[in-house]
Amino acid sequence: MTGGLVNDRLDGKVLNAAERYDPSGGTWMAVDGMTKSRWGHTATLLPDGRVLVVGSYRSGGRPIRSAELYEPTSGTWMATGSMTKGRGGHTATLLPDGTVLVVGGADEETAMEGGPRSASAELFDPASGTWTATSAMKEARKGFTATLLADGTVLVAGGDGGFTAAELYHPGSRRWTTTGSMVEGRFGHTATLLADGRVLATGGCACSEPGGRNSAELYHPNSKRWTATRSMATARIFHTATLLADSRVLVVDDGLGDGPPSAELFDPRTGGWIVTVSPARARIGYTATLLLDGRVLVTGDYNPGRSSAELYNPGGES
Repeated sequence: MTGGLVNDRLDGKVLNAAERYDPSGGTWMAVDGMTKSRWGHTATLLPDGRVLVVGSYRSGGRPIRSAELYEPTSGTWMATGSMTKGRGGHTATLLPDGTVLVVGGADEETAMEGGPRSASAELFDPASGTWTATSAMKEARKGFTATLLADGTVLVAGGDGGFTAAELYHPGSRRWTTTGSMVEGRFGHTATLLADGRVLATGGCACSEPGGRNSAELYHPNSKRWTATRSMATARIFHTATLLADSRVLVVDDGLGDGPPSAELFDPRTGGWIVTVSPARARIGYTATLLLDGRVLVTGDYNPGRSSAELYNPGGES
């Protein structure tokens, strides 16, 4: 898939609009709107090129169960089977067998994103369009990360409440096991699988303390331990982290408006950070997507009226 799909909410209203970016021409094209208005949802690229969009918060209401599929050849959406539970703020991870693991998020029995977290998990089968419940996590989580490791297991870490706990999902047995705890509790952080198999966790907050963290740490899958690495130049929460083609990681914004926009690069060979060119504007609730040509597409903003997008060229950083 050469483009990215964009959806968000504007001025308190949930949107169902979507559009597609063509990197060859640097242009955007509107596509059919989704069957449901959504935010706090996930979008997962399937092996056959379709995109699975799952869950959402209702406008002023509870998480929903619905899911739908985007067909890139026709540019249309089609509803697919509903989840076993309503979710918002969850994670969705494509497994090696082509199924999608959807985990945690806000519980459907509560209103909006501030409600209790869930430990439940389920699997989507693209061949049948059906959902099957799988074993629940050991900890209920929101604001956490889920990362597919090189061995096919899924590493789940952190979450609101300042969790340091981490666990692994094993697709073969459909069971969860505990793994080493993080060095610091994190919520609203990022977790990026590096080319060497380690996982880089950056920023976030402890919830009990104001503001974001500038600290970072690494998960080592062989020893199942976390170790601290060098800190970022800027404290960040709800930012993005994108693995580049040269194995570095680009971290962009988000100081939540506490300062000018900024970006920096993590070099896994040295464990150090380098400040790079800043984006044109500060953003909240945006996405960053690696394109096939190696550039990074940054889109959207939580603030009303901001529909701009920009491109980061790794070959042109300062």
